[in-house]
Amino acid sequence: MTRPVVGITTYVVPAKWSYWELEAALIPADYVHAVEQAGGRALLVPPSAEGIEETLDAVDGLVFSGGSDLDPELYGQEPHPETFGIAKERDRAELALLEAALERDMPVLAICRGSQVLNVARGGNLVQHLPDVVGDDRHKHSPGAFADHEVELEEGTRLSKLLGGRAPVKSHHHQGFGRLGEGLRVSAHAEDGTVEAVEDPSHRFALGVLWHPEAGEDLKLFEELVREAGAYRSARAG
Repeated sequence: MTRPVVGITTYVVPAKWSYWELEAALIPADYVHAVEQAGGRALLVPPSAEGIEETLDAVDGLVFSGGSDLDPELYGQEPHPETFGIAKERDRAELALLEAALERDMPVLAICRGSQVLNVARGGNLVQHLPDVVGDDRHKHSPGAFADHEVELEEGTRLSKLLGGRAPVKSHHHQGFGRLGEGLRVSAHAEDGTVEAVEDPSHRFALGVLWHPEAGEDLKLFEELVREAGAYRSARAG
């Protein structure tokens, strides 16, 4: 049986390997491993506002990966002093890709930054620096290291059916959800009240989590994404 093809959005950043130090389109291998362990075939999708339809024709589902902060201009705010690493080309390419994927009702799993792209794409905005709101940096206590904590899942959501009432997660974010985008509902909170996940129940599978499931041991979100991607592939084939 042919594996569903799951696209994973990539960074474009300076990188160094062997003798080379060049700008590269890359992604942490954990994303690839998670998709393939869940039964899919991973395909890396560099940011480009061109060829959106060709990209969507080539895949059966999408993972919108983590990364740097979105441009606050996209949701009508001035940059906070702690907002950093803005990549305008990636922002606009991923917003266009996500909106087109949702128009096709293609399965989407949006992770960390990706979940923020989902919220902004639906007309929502972001809290640019969570410590200003919650009073600490427990969601990103050390750059380059995941923060371990638990989330409480909202009863009746798609996410709660997958993960139960509570789940341990790995976080690395200093931004969060502000006003929710149209059609989105909250599906998880952290203990400090921070919204940790959203979903759009009107779509086949449109789920955004602020934590990093690819870094954990539980593949349920990827398994459900791959299952839905397989169903989407079959439906598209007629």
